[in-house]
Amino acid sequence: MRVLVANHPLIAHKLTYLRDKETDSPTFRRLADELVTLLAYEATREVRVEPKDIVTPVAPTTGIKLSNPKPLVVPVLRAGLGMLDGMVRLLPSAEVGFLGMQRDEQTLQAITYANRLPDVLTGRQCYVLDPMLATGGTLAMAIRYLAERGADDITAVTLLSAPEGIEAVADELADLTIPITLVTGAVDERLNEHGYIVPGLGDAGDRLYGVVD
Repeated sequence: MRVLVANHPLIAHKLTYLRDKETDSPTFRRLADELVTLLAYEATREVRVEPKDIVTPVAPTTGIKLSNPKPLVVPVLRAGLGMLDGMVRLLPSAEVGFLGMQRDEQTLQAITYANRLPDVLTGRQCYVLDPMLATGGTLAMAIRYLAERGADDITAVTLLSAPEGIEAVADELADLTIPITLVTGAVDERLNEHGYIVPGLGDAGDRLYGVVD
């Protein structure tokens, strides 16, 4: 698995305010949206394209367009929804699927509870959106889920990652032969005993949408 840490001062600036516990939900959503657009620029650097002949007001030329089949953007519910607009802003022609996963707070294992994806993803490039790569269980399961349905190039986009999570995903998916890339805004220090990223930013879903009891 290839790991790309987006080292940019604007990303670091926005992450600082995302981390601040005083940042309210509306501001958090706006900052997350802006941050994902910056990360999406890096994540789509190798999106598949093909030539397209056009005529400008001056002369004929050849440009490029996104190849078919179109890329598939997959936010992991619910927190991944907060990243969707920022991603499709750069990929407006992409299709969108949804994958519902949550972490069992006792076992720290991921559980799938919803799937709104095509049954067959043969030949598709997929972009998985999940704000936090903590223990790695959710992201690893999501990537394998897509790969088993035929996706042949998968990029995960996260706001923050923990070293333990990166290692766990790489180990869990070591048997896959397709290209897998992780694009993240930062790699933090570690996980705590509850499986949260330190220093992190708390529960991304709760900070985006409020606490759900």
